[in-house]
Amino acid sequence: MKSLITTTLLIVFSIATCFSQHSIKGKITDQNQEPIPFANIILKTKDSKTTPKGAVSNENGEYIFENIKSGTYQLETSVLGFQTKKTKEFKLNNNQTFNFVLKEESQTLNEVVIKAKRPVIRQTAEKLIVDLTKSDLPTASLQDVMRRVPGVLVTNDRISVAGKADVRILINGKTTEYMDINTLLRDLPSDDIAKVEVVEQPGAEYDASGSGAIINIILKKNVRLGTHGSVTGWIGEDEGFEFGTRASIASYKNKLNWQTSFGYSQPTWRDDLFLVRTVNVNNTTETYDQTTRSPFDPTNIYGSASIDYFINDKNSFGVNGRWRKRLSDRVSSSTNIITSSTENNSILTETSTDLDRVTFNINPYYEYKSETEKLLVDYNYINFKNNTTTNIIDIRSTLLTPNDNLRYFQNGKFTINTFKADYSKNLSDDLKISFGSKYSMVKTDNDLQAFTNSTGNYVKDINGSSRFFIDESIFAIYSKVNTTFGDWSLSGGLRYEDSHTKGTSNFIKNNAPTTETKERPISKLFPSLAISKKISENLGANIAYSYRIQRPSYGSLNAFQTFLDRFSGEEGNPNLKPSFTNNYQFNLTYDGQPFFTVGYSQTKDAIFDQIKQTGNQIRQKAVNVEDFTNWNFRLFAPLSFIKKLDGYTGFIVTNPSYTSKAHGINLSKWNLYWFIQANYQLPWEIDFQLSANYGTGALEGQIEVDWIADLDFSFSKKFMNDRLKTSLGISKVLNRGFNGTIDYGNGNAVVESNGSRQNIQFRVTYSFGSKFGKKKSRRNASKEEEDRINDNN
Repeated sequence: MKSLITTTLLIVFSIATCFSQHSIKGKITDQNQEPIPFANIILKTKDSKTTPKGAVSNENGEYIFENIKSGTYQLETSVLGFQTKKTKEFKLNNNQTFNFVLKEESQTLNEVVIKAKRPVIRQTAEKLIVDLTKSDLPTASLQDVMRRVPGVLVTNDRISVAGKADVRILINGKTTEYMDINTLLRDLPSDDIAKVEVVEQPGAEYDASGSGAIINIILKKNVRLGTHGSVTGWIGEDEGFEFGTRASIASYKNKLNWQTSFGYSQPTWRDDLFLVRTVNVNNTTETYDQTTRSPFDPTNIYGSASIDYFINDKNSFGVNGRWRKRLSDRVSSSTNIITSSTENNSILTETSTDLDRVTFNINPYYEYKSETEKLLVDYNYINFKNNTTTNIIDIRSTLLTPNDNLRYFQNGKFTINTFKADYSKNLSDDLKISFGSKYSMVKTDNDLQAFTNSTGNYVKDINGSSRFFIDESIFAIYSKVNTTFGDWSLSGGLRYEDSHTKGTSNFIKNNAPTTETKERPISKLFPSLAISKKISENLGANIAYSYRIQRPSYGSLNAFQTFLDRFSGEEGNPNLKPSFTNNYQFNLTYDGQPFFTVGYSQTKDAIFDQIKQTGNQIRQKAVNVEDFTNWNFRLFAPLSFIKKLDGYTGFIVTNPSYTSKAHGINLSKWNLYWFIQANYQLPWEIDFQLSANYGTGALEGQIEVDWIADLDFSFSKKFMNDRLKTSLGISKVLNRGFNGTIDYGNGNAVVESNGSRQNIQFRVTYSFGSKFGKKKSRRNASKEEEDRINDNN
């Protein structure tokens, strides 16, 4: 009887154990024991057919799984910016606690994560990182985002970092498929952007091209289990009513992850130019007072899709694709009042431009990733077509001899094929090695057809027409070492690039068809080095060096002229040489955030956009200047010492200097730039954000720019358990474009480039689907050729 009772109790106990419910809880912290909120925690069962459970850590870094059956499980935790961490398989027979300490995921071992509310800013020896995932400021495009990155100056659709231009744009480690910066700034939706990396000292894993900084735009990625998505709509007023909409959906179940998005927008803005200049013609001084008004209202349509398949925990493959179409039909009006001591004339010219731009990009890849090794092999294909028709017509003129009407057809075709492989291995917690290789092929076909109309019919101008081809290949290999010893860390690399560029021009010379071919082979080593030292618990220092090359853009090598309006245009320079730059930088950091920076660079044969005046026309042409140096000093400070306020402020002092005896250039200018980015929570959980900057002036190539300023602010609030988010923003409140002067040598000009201002925008986003997720590694493979396909239409 006693044996029967014992057996019965054992059976009941076993059944109860099998069906009993337990809990798993714990806390997620970083290496400084600071809690990590919003980390993803996945609970996997030994049975692969069972759907994993997910949780998200709270503001204190705590998580909990409740009512879990007995069994064999494994925990995995991840969050953007940190390395994924897993537990070993364990048997759950009672309540258990698992705490995680996460390390930051980065190329440099000494990078420190700074915990702050919005926005997060971090500094390493190689780059400055700004996290924008929580930003609510009204940003419709990348141009708006870049205005909020400290040290980055956007003027007249040009980007410079700490006084240096020639900025390269990467998207997820790849240069964007956009073929000119103007289009990139205007068209890339800001909703897609998670963070911005300003890489001023690129390591060997980056292409060596570019004398200025690399700006790497990290896009938001599907990292959540289940099916989820969002729908966004916005309306606004700039130079008229504007609107846009975007929808995205993603799913991550079992081993398959896919996502797709689609967007449509019709923004409005303007770029106006006011130019007053003196011209000496036949010993007579004339004044040209030019006013050009250029409204823009393009139609943008874009879509993207990606599929990732996880073969197992270590192997995955997939393909990403993007398509974008931009249509623009604009009419710019230009009024020129010409005065001299003997006569006064006025000319009203209209320039109509029809632009049809289509870009297609596809990127298949394979990735192997273990706890200590990573191999990424990918192929990137880009096809870009740009068809532009420009008409320049005099509507009204008081000139005795009227000007010919002009028409240009400029059709461009570009294809880029890139193959890339990157491998890295952690030999220990303090030592990491990496190496890789890349091969790219670029082919371009730019066909320019010019026509004139003086008798009522358009006649082809064979002397102004040309066809220009580029055939280029670049082979590169690199190696890099990251190591840490005590309070010191080092990152050093060496990159070898062998490139061959062949340019062919077909044109008419002396009434005969002519073909000219120029070839430019370049083989060179590019070293980089970064050393860091932890001085105290909070204070750190690092110094970095990099050697870079700037190759001429493909468009700038075509010698033929294009007109922007009746009296201004551009011409290429087939004799342009590449330039080489030595970059040095020293940083002091406090709690990993930027505190104080000194930078210096020297460039030989720097590529410079020279503006010259010939007769009554001004022409812009890229030339090589013998020497370009740039000093910059930066001081940053957080605003968290003010109650309920988060953000940062700082000052930047720069001194760019250009010197060239061959071109008569001797330009230098000190300038001071102040910026602030602040966030404050108002009553009723309304978030207020402000971004402002002021600069005493700048040197934009040959233009000495007067003071500049900008102010943006927004109010946002969430509803429906944070699924519905609304924001109202006003931007460009103090934007005055830029005002400056140009010294041509044989004359001078006062220039004002004045764009849109006081833009107001209301945005609504509704998110649906699951709220927990799993982090996947990003698919990064750098490439730089597309940026140099320069089309300014």
